[in-house]
Amino acid sequence: MASFGHGTRRHPRSRGRTWSRTGPDRATLGIIGVICAIAGFFVLGIILGPVAIVCGWLAMGRTWAGSRPVTAVVALVLGAIDTLLAVIWLAGAATPGNGMLF
Repeated sequence: MASFGHGTRRHPRSRGRTWSRTGPDRATLGIIGVICAIAGFFVLGIILGPVAIVCGWLAMGRTWAGSRPVTAVVALVLGAIDTLLAVIWLAGAATPGNGMLF
């Protein structure tokens, strides 16, 4: 007779509600966020900036307290700067004239 999971499996089904077993780890998310933030300075900043912010936040463990990996904070800050610059650039492109915000 089966023992209903008490020895039939080596690992539990999941690690909990906040993180999946098959998803990327926090260090990988931090690196992906930094790459998206740096690439966002050159192309598609309005898209890659928020992606970098989300990756940085997930790499920090979805919390603002406690110890944070450096790559997560860098991704979060550069993503915020990238998004802000993209919004300013778009606002400048929407105004009449040839320059940014002029």
